[in-house]
Amino acid sequence: MSLSKVHHTFETHLKALEDKGLLRQLSRPDVHLKTTGHIPAEHLEQEERVFCSNDYLGLRRHPALVDACAMAARDFGTGSGASRLMSGNCPLFETLEQETAGFKGSESCLVFGSGYSANVGVFSAILNPGDAVFADELSHASIMDGILLSRARFFRFRHNDLDHLETLLKNDRQQREKRVIVAETIYSMDGDQADIAGLLQLKNQHETLLALDEAHAFGVFGQNGEGLVSHSLAKDVDIQVVTFGKAFGGYGAAVLCSELIKRYLINTARSFIFSTALPPPVLGTNLAALRLMPELNLKRSKVLKLAELLRHNLAAHNITTRGNSQIVPVILGDNSKAVTLANHLFEQGLFVKAVRPPAVPENTSRLRLSITAIHTQSDIENLTQHIFHGLDLLG
Repeated sequence: MSLSKVHHTFETHLKALEDKGLLRQLSRPDVHLKTTGHIPAEHLEQEERVFCSNDYLGLRRHPALVDACAMAARDFGTGSGASRLMSGNCPLFETLEQETAGFKGSESCLVFGSGYSANVGVFSAILNPGDAVFADELSHASIMDGILLSRARFFRFRHNDLDHLETLLKNDRQQREKRVIVAETIYSMDGDQADIAGLLQLKNQHETLLALDEAHAFGVFGQNGEGLVSHSLAKDVDIQVVTFGKAFGGYGAAVLCSELIKRYLINTARSFIFSTALPPPVLGTNLAALRLMPELNLKRSKVLKLAELLRHNLAAHNITTRGNSQIVPVILGDNSKAVTLANHLFEQGLFVKAVRPPAVPENTSRLRLSITAIHTQSDIENLTQHIFHGLDLLG
């Protein structure tokens, strides 16, 4: 095939996405808000106008994190220089892993470069073609990709439907080396919670492993921000994945597990083995956030109260939402309707993103609203009124 035909194939694919209202483009809050002409220049960087950030506790500019980042750069340099198995295993890794394991009540911990690389690495490593995995159908793409790479027998259970999961477990009568149940504790697009107690009961009844992704719970839920898997439950959950790039205001991820599984992953998880290690400044940032976490209960409480206020306000306008976390989805169904409403909010100086398939199931396009500690009650009231007005204009 000639190069011109290859280019034509790409152009055709992009045009098809555009026609379906699914074309994605990179955007910046400051640029979008500036082009509206409604927002004074001095307010362009105000983060309370952003409702699609995962910086749930507003930590990414916190002085303690900024100082720790700079100090780590001075002490260890700006980059790691190699993978951790070569020369990139900075001493901060060991400190971060030990303190994260203690924070989560887990035996051991292994830091990865990102949540995506952690999930891809873990599931492609622990599962073999003869194994079986049972994953919630709304599990993150990184989980699905890791499972598909493993070539294990893949069963998807209906979202948060433990009766369906139990049926699948009972009907799988083949002799297998291992079976694994996979779920998220907070689902990133619906904002709802998994039934952890129910999952643990099925794990024990059917002698499976249980892997839980705590990405959106880590920092926001728990007595000290440890997530929904408390210390009392941690010993029964075989694998937990947490991220530092959301409520912790940093970057990277960690897998909480036994020391045996950690050693196994170091030797088998390709996304760990063949990736350059996280830079020391990132590790310093993550450590500072971890040590700050027990002091942030008021921020956590504020975030969840504001999210509940948003749900209440939207319900008062007969707008249905889902979930019970800091993530508040407004389901619109139609792709173009979601994009049009997001654009309307841009024009009012509010940065909100439309989320469409394949990030969400077909016919469930939405605005995914995320509440942070930067927001105030006045911000929530303002957002609600503009959403209501935008929907009224859409008819």
